[in-house]
Amino acid sequence: MARYQSWGCYPKTQRQQVHPILWAHETPQFETLESSVLPHAYGRSYGDSCLNEGGILLDTISLNRLLSFDASTGILQCESGVSLQEILKVVIPHGWFIPVTPGTQFVSIGGAIANDVHGKNHHRSGTFGCHVNSMEILRSDGTRMYCSRTENPEWFRATVGGLGLTGLILRAEIQLTHIRSPWILAERLKFSHLEEFFLLSSSSEKDFEYTVAWIDCFAPENNLGRGIFIRGNHGNAANSPTHTPKSRKYLQVPCNFPSCFLNPAALKLFNALYYHSRPFSSGLKNETYEQFFYPLDSILNWNRLYGTFGFLQHQCVIPPEHQKEGIYALLAKIKNSGQGSFLAVLKQFGSISSPGLLSFPRPGTTLALDFAFQGARTLDLLASLDEIVLQYGGAVYPAKDARMSASNFQRFFPQWETLIQFMDPKFSSSFWRRVTTSHISHCLMEEPSGRLLDPLSKSENTLISMP
Repeated sequence: MARYQSWGCYPKTQRQQVHPILWAHETPQFETLESSVLPHAYGRSYGDSCLNEGGILLDTISLNRLLSFDASTGILQCESGVSLQEILKVVIPHGWFIPVTPGTQFVSIGGAIANDVHGKNHHRSGTFGCHVNSMEILRSDGTRMYCSRTENPEWFRATVGGLGLTGLILRAEIQLTHIRSPWILAERLKFSHLEEFFLLSSSSEKDFEYTVAWIDCFAPENNLGRGIFIRGNHGNAANSPTHTPKSRKYLQVPCNFPSCFLNPAALKLFNALYYHSRPFSSGLKNETYEQFFYPLDSILNWNRLYGTFGFLQHQCVIPPEHQKEGIYALLAKIKNSGQGSFLAVLKQFGSISSPGLLSFPRPGTTLALDFAFQGARTLDLLASLDEIVLQYGGAVYPAKDARMSASNFQRFFPQWETLIQFMDPKFSSSFWRRVTTSHISHCLMEEPSGRLLDPLSKSENTLISMP
C-alpha cells in the first residue's frame, strides 16, 4: 500500500481500499461501493488531498492512453491517468511541450487539473487549467458530463482545482505550447538578500518565460532570503545543440533514511555549501528540459530521505501589496525556529486569473518549503506560518497541505461552500473532511431520508459525452 500514501508520507493511512479503473467505458458500479471514493494516480500530492482514510481510492494509472494528437495545432486528447512524462516523450519530437508544468513530470493529467498546478511560467501562462480546452467527467450516478468554458462552464470551473471531488475525470483535451528545441537556455544568478530577489524577478519577467529561486533558510540576519535565481527560455535552432538530449539516468533511494539525516545542523551546512559553491552568475547555458524543470525527478523516491516519519510542505502566496514584509516575516519565523529547509522555493505569480473555483495561484509571491516531521514542534511552526499568511492576506496551497485548520482553510478559500454544490455525493477525501467537517452539515442539501442530493439532478443542462 506504500504507493497509496501521499508524497510527504504524512499523515499515515491504514484503512484505504483500492479499486483500479482499467477502461474509461468500464467504470465502477458506484452503488455497490459501500464507502466514499477518491481518484488517485501517482500520489504526488504532499498532504492528504490524495488520501481517503476509511474509504476507497479509484486507481486511474491504467487510464493512460493518448487518444489523439494533432502535430500541426498542438491539441492533445488523452485519458486522465496519462503522466506528463508520457506526454512529453510523444510531443517533444514534434515541437510541442506541456504549457504549464509543476516540479515533477510524474503527475497525471487528472491530478494536474484537479489541483490546477502551476509552474515557473505563471507570470506568462497562468495555471494548467488555463490550457485545458475540455474534459469528460463521470458522476457516481453513471452520468458522463462534457464540460468546457462554454459548455457546462460552471462544472468546468468547479472541477479545475476541485481536488478530485466533482467526479472522476475520464479524459481531457489540452492545448500544448510550441517549442523550437527540446533544450532550455538557462541562467543562474546568486543574490544576497530578499530585496535582490524582487529586483531580479521584476527585471526577468519581460525577457524570460521561466523564473524561480532557491533560497537559504539559514542565512545570517543581514542576508535573510539570499539564494540562487534561476531563469530560462526554450531554445531555438541558433542557440541549441543539434543533438537530442540523452535519456536521463535515475538514482534510487532504496529505503527510508534515519530521521537524523536531515537534522538542522546538516541542513544549515548543506544550504551554506550549496549557496557558496555557486558562481555569481553561470551565464546562459543549455540544459535539458529534465534538468531545468525536474531536477528532483532524477532521484527516485527522494521523499525517503526524510525518514519514516516523512515531511510536511508549507506553500503559501502573499499578495503584492504585502509580499515583501510578508515573505520576510515568514523567513524570520522559520530561521528563529531552527527548523529550516533545503528545498525552499520562491516565485512571483503573475496576474493571469486561474479558471478554477478553488485554484490556489493568485497575484503575489509564493514560498514553498519542506520540513522533516518532528511532531508537535513542526506542527506548531506551520500553524504559526499560517497565522502570518492570514495576517498579510494570503493563502495556503491545499495540494501541499496535511494539517491546516478548518477555520483557516475556510478563510483562505471562502468560495469552498460554492464547491459543495458541485461535489459528487459519493466522492470525498481525508483533506476535505478535515477542513470542512465542522460546517459542512449546514451547507449540504438533504432529502427527507437524509440522503445527499446530487446538484446535477437539479441542472437543466443537457449532458453529453465528449465527441
